[in-house]
Amino acid sequence: MIERRFTARDDGFHFADMGDDWWATETVWFSFHHPERRLGGWFYTMARPNIGTIAGGAWIWDDSAHLPWEVLYSANYSALPIPAGQDLTDITLPTGVSIKVLEPCMSYALGYDDGERLQARLRFDGVMAPEALTATGSTFGSAHHFDQFGRVSGHLDLHGERIDIDCLAMRDRTWGRRPENRPRQAAYITAMADQDFGFLAVTNVQPDGEPIAYGFLRRDGRNAGIAEGERSVQRDPDTGMTTRIELRLTDQEGRTLSATGEPVSRIVINRHTFIDINSLIRWDLDGETAWGEEQDMWPVHRFARRRRERQG
Repeated sequence: MIERRFTARDDGFHFADMGDDWWATETVWFSFHHPERRLGGWFYTMARPNIGTIAGGAWIWDDSAHLPWEVLYSANYSALPIPAGQDLTDITLPTGVSIKVLEPCMSYALGYDDGERLQARLRFDGVMAPEALTATGSTFGSAHHFDQFGRVSGHLDLHGERIDIDCLAMRDRTWGRRPENRPRQAAYITAMADQDFGFLAVTNVQPDGEPIAYGFLRRDGRNAGIAEGERSVQRDPDTGMTTRIELRLTDQEGRTLSATGEPVSRIVINRHTFIDINSLIRWDLDGETAWGEEQDMWPVHRFARRRRERQG
């Protein structure tokens, strides 16, 4: 197991540490949601320092649409310039995203600016320390990867409407070699009932099942890595979209969890050679209601083949 710890230095870019491979990649992701409106949202940034580009932007969706050109808001830039003289500790990106560290490793001011279409002023406050991904066999490979649950508060001005945000949601940070043609089918699943109870599970799809490759259970305010677990999914026979998730896991302390989730809204995001079918999920965690997400990730060719087989 690889021992890693997220420090104040890791709030900044890691460009000097990533070598000269053009695939050297650094990402910053914050999620948020409004359960009553079935509304989910992302701010996502992907920097490739050796070719000088910033990609990403913002997505906001509800249950009215799932295609990126039909949802409430979608801006997915591919090759904008990295701002000179700025670090992630206090930066305004050409995608519209802004990030400022308020407390190292824990609290961040987030903004987004796209004129009358979308203005956002949010704050992320961690409810736990960043948790290191330690399973190099996962879909993220050997890249540095940290996940952190926090409370997201503030507001959006979306097409002229003020929407208040107050939720528990996930952020992550990665840096390292991240090739475009990642071939694996996988899922990244989150849920939080309250600041002391939730889980993260990352699965790899195998011919005989879908075991959890990495994750942690947070219970009574204490995190422990997942020792074993399995994800089971029911899908719409026509679209292939998730309709129900069942998850069973045991952590390294012997604590168990049975979780059942149902999507309430989703967006399909095309991320180079794979698609991310990202759903806002209402969960039952051993009888407690929770909210989170399922990133159902497919190589494009594999999802397309499945659709052809179903239609044929």
